[in-house]
Amino acid sequence: MQTVAQQWLVYRLTGSAAMLGIVGFLGQLPVLLLAPVGGMLADQFQKRSVLLAAQSLFAAHAFTIALLTLTGLIKVWHIPVLALIFGLISAIDIPTRQSFVPELVPKSLLVNAIALNSAMFNMARIVGPAVAGVVVAWIGEGWCFLINGVSYLAIILSLLMMELPKSVERNAPSSPISHLIEGARFVVGTAPVRRILALLGLISLTGMSYVVLMPIFADRILHVGPKGLGMLMAASGTGAFIGALSLAMRKGVAGLDKRIAFGATGFGICLLLFSHSRSFALSIALLVPAGFCMITQMASSNTLVQFLSPDQMRGRVMAAYAMMFMGMAPLGSLLAGTMAHMLGAPRTVALNGLICIVGGLAFAMRLSYKGVRHAA
Repeated sequence: MQTVAQQWLVYRLTGSAAMLGIVGFLGQLPVLLLAPVGGMLADQFQKRSVLLAAQSLFAAHAFTIALLTLTGLIKVWHIPVLALIFGLISAIDIPTRQSFVPELVPKSLLVNAIALNSAMFNMARIVGPAVAGVVVAWIGEGWCFLINGVSYLAIILSLLMMELPKSVERNAPSSPISHLIEGARFVVGTAPVRRILALLGLISLTGMSYVVLMPIFADRILHVGPKGLGMLMAASGTGAFIGALSLAMRKGVAGLDKRIAFGATGFGICLLLFSHSRSFALSIALLVPAGFCMITQMASSNTLVQFLSPDQMRGRVMAAYAMMFMGMAPLGSLLAGTMAHMLGAPRTVALNGLICIVGGLAFAMRLSYKGVRHAA
C-alpha cells in the first residue's frame, strides 16, 4: 500500500517521470551500497534482534510520512529524503530476513519455505495495491501510510513470540573487513552463484523498473487513474502469487536453473507486449504472466543461492542477493525515469523487455543443473 501511495503522491505533486525515478533510486540505493554491512550483522548477531530493530525503524518511518501527509505539511523534498531513510533500513533488513528463513526450517524444506515466503509477499502485492488505489482515491495517500505503520506492530509482536531452535549458533566476532572479503570471495568464486546473481542484477536493473513508470501508464496511456494503478499492480502480484505457489509444491532444486532461464525470458516477452498495449484489459492480462515469470526467476534464484551457501556465511551471500535484487533497482529506476523523459514510458519498457529476453537466453546457454549440483 505504501509503495503505491508514495508513487501516486510523487506523481500528484510533480507530474514528473524523472522524479518517480529519483525517488525509486534513493529508496533502494542504500541496499546496493550497504547490504554487505547488513549481511555481516546478520552473520554475527542474532537475526531476530536485528530484525526487531529494523522493523521498529520501519514503523517510525511510516508514521512520520503519514503524519506529514495527513497534516498537509508534506513537501516534495520530504519524499526523496524519507525514501533514502527507508533504503538505509532496508539494507539491514533484507539480507537478515532472507537469511533467517533457513534457521526456521530444515534444509529439505527450504524450497517450499522460500516459495511460501514469496507467496505471502505476493499475496500482499495483490491485496495492498488494490486497497491502496481505493483508499488514495477516496481519502488520500496519508491513510495508506498510517495503515502501513500500524501493520509493523503485528510484525514486531510476531518476532517477539517466535521460539527459535536452540541449535542455531552465532559466529564469533571477527574483523569486519575480513568478514566481508570472505563472503565476496565465495560469491565471486562459485560460478553458479555468480551467474545466478548476474542475471538477477540484469533483470532488476532493466525489467523491474517498469514499476516506477506504472503511474504514467495508468494516467497518460491507459487513462484509469489511481484505482487503475492499484489494479495494474495487483495483476502483477496475482501472477507472482500463482508462480510462488507453483514453486511451493516442488521438492528439491532439480530443474530450478531452467525455471530461472524461463522466468527471465518470459518476463521480458510480457514487458515487450505490455509496452505496446493501449487497452486496460489487455494490460491487466499481460501483467499476470509477467508477475508469474518474474517471481519464478527470482524465487528460484533465491532458493538455489541459499542452497549453495554455507550456513556460517549465508547472511553475507544473501546480502549479495539483496544487492542484485534490490540494490540494482535504484539504478534501474533512475535510468528508467531518465529514459522515459527522453523516449517515453512505452519505448523504455519495450527496450528493457528486450534486454531481459537476451539475458534469459544467454543464461540458458551457460548454466546447467549439473553445474549447480556439482557446486553444491
